[in-house]
Amino acid sequence: MFSILSKISTPPCKVPFFFTPIPAGFPSPAADYTEAELDFNKLLIKRKASTYCLKVTGESMSGASIFPNDILVVDRSLRPDRGDIVVAALNGEFTVKRLFQQHGSVILHPENPEFSDIHIGPEEDFTIFGVVTSVVRQYKR
Repeated sequence: MFSILSKISTPPCKVPFFFTPIPAGFPSPAADYTEAELDFNKLLIKRKASTYCLKVTGESMSGASIFPNDILVVDRSLRPDRGDIVVAALNGEFTVKRLFQQHGSVILHPENPEFSDIHIGPEEDFTIFGVVTSVVRQYKR
């Protein structure tokens, strides 16, 4: 389901950042100068030692705008809350789903109606490996 990307240990990656928002409708004039620099490492990684990335396969999270070949940024140090998207292992298989609890039972919820909820029973081998904090998608390589 995932391919683990190499460990993150890169220098800052700063690019020009314009504070002026850009409408997704009709074009508007933009400022002709850079207002700041945006460091993607600082934007996407809060705790380097506990962060890893995974490449997605499958369509079960398409309703959450997570698609095949997207890269998930996952933080192992975060305590998962109700409704968080998590990376988990269930009986030795990795998956990414939205986490819920109902009547003391853990539910992994896919964001695609073609897939069913996964109800975690007490007899199952279940571990949460981290909370998804960001999704990176490339449109053109």
